[in-house]
Amino acid sequence: MDPTATEVLTIFKNTGALLEGHFVLRSGLHSGHYFQCAQVCQNMAAVTRLCQLLLEKYPSRDFTTVLAPAMGGLVLGQEIARQTNKRYIFAEKVDDKLALRRNFKFAPGERVLVVEDVITRGGRVQECLDLVAGQKAVTVAVLVLVDRSEGKTHFNVPHVSLLEMSFPTYEVANLPLALAALPVQKPGS
Repeated sequence: MDPTATEVLTIFKNTGALLEGHFVLRSGLHSGHYFQCAQVCQNMAAVTRLCQLLLEKYPSRDFTTVLAPAMGGLVLGQEIARQTNKRYIFAEKVDDKLALRRNFKFAPGERVLVVEDVITRGGRVQECLDLVAGQKAVTVAVLVLVDRSEGKTHFNVPHVSLLEMSFPTYEVANLPLALAALPVQKPGS
């Protein structure tokens, strides 16, 4: 494991953000591991460091706005915007689908960076990409702390992750017996 990945994993473990048990992910898949980024986001020094490391992996500043999906990307998106001195807005759920509220808008051609905490299938990120495109703005890249998709999630823009760590995920009909024996938790993003 490279030094950056080791540092990131240490931050997640030290803040209690990497959980073990039986979890239902936002994607509906089940896993024995869960990245609860809300735990790491309680520690602003950790958030600052994680965002510094993420920006080192994506040094371009050719964007004007940072967009983050609620809830997982809120703190991270704001910190990325703070460190780059860019505008920050967020998308939030309306009837379980992301929408721009609070009179947030993009100008046609506006260059947007999407920031998320964890992706498994990338559904919320894709919703953000669709929101940007729907207002004729341009997404320049997607930054995520943890990509647990095993390289399966792709977007039509560059996608940069700080940590690529895939724990096995399962459909409910194919749960291993040991995992099925544990109580199910759905901690939320």
